[in-house]
Amino acid sequence: MNYRRLGKSGLQVSELSLGSWVTFGKQVDQKDAIAIMKRAYEAGINFFDNAEGYEAGVSEALMGEALASLGWSRDSYVVSSKVFWGGSKPTQRGLSRKHVTDACHAALKRLQVEYLDLYFCHRPDIDTPIEETVRAMHDLVAQGKVLYWGTSEWSAQQITEAYGVARAMNLTPPTMEQPQYNIFERQKVEGDYLPLYELVGLGTTIWSPLASGVLTGKYSKGIPDGSRLNLPGYEWLKEIWQSEGGKAKLAKVDELAALAKEIGISMTHLALLWCLANPHVSTVILGASKLSQLEDNLAALDNRDKVTPEVMARIDDIVGNKPAGPQRY
Repeated sequence: MNYRRLGKSGLQVSELSLGSWVTFGKQVDQKDAIAIMKRAYEAGINFFDNAEGYEAGVSEALMGEALASLGWSRDSYVVSSKVFWGGSKPTQRGLSRKHVTDACHAALKRLQVEYLDLYFCHRPDIDTPIEETVRAMHDLVAQGKVLYWGTSEWSAQQITEAYGVARAMNLTPPTMEQPQYNIFERQKVEGDYLPLYELVGLGTTIWSPLASGVLTGKYSKGIPDGSRLNLPGYEWLKEIWQSEGGKAKLAKVDELAALAKEIGISMTHLALLWCLANPHVSTVILGASKLSQLEDNLAALDNRDKVTPEVMARIDDIVGNKPAGPQRY
């Protein structure tokens, strides 16, 4: 396992990390959560990602119980939470000072830790001034409850505005962004954010490197029972991949799988190593519902040398979606 700096910060995060979206509290129970986290930690993974919105807090509670059971030294791992979707009441959603603060305290309790290493604004909030959110995050940092704060699925313009507000008011600026990034989803990480890596030293903790499992190749002949796309509550995800655009991408997976077979690795490993080839990716978040799935993902690191610049170029030729540069709005 290699480690990368989280943007310009001094924090070193493992190049592969473990997330809990969809899995913890949905497909993974307490016993399995402990086993999966234990194996991840033994393999060198030091970042564990979570959010208040994952199974309405159950995911964080499961992870908190696992952390308490495993008893790792607090200075040996990084844990995160995200704020936006905390409940149905007006004060339980968004990025107001109140909800940002309340959600942090609730996450600390569920995760059974004294501070959050990383705290993300899970989505932009058009109803809250960015200054209010930036100040709320700064105060949590000043109180020692959060070490680094960042954003998830914000536009480059919104991140730049938050950074500018923080610098102008002598507040703590955002350190990292958590965007979706995979062979099919590239514009933000490779295009829109390009100026921010130098300008603000932005780190990225990317999610969905396998495009919700599509880039494993398992959906090429339909949707298997028990797979993510068939889970209750994730009908929206199924609709995306059953749309015309989704079907077109599924057709590309067959071509990518043929390339993976040619170079002697699995489609899963090709997709993960493609993400890691981007130097602006700080860590790739894995999602595992079974220990065997985690083991397979970790084994991708043994095949780094097979994803050469030539292979990367061939992937570009197959998918034909390489960003030309930052989009202008």
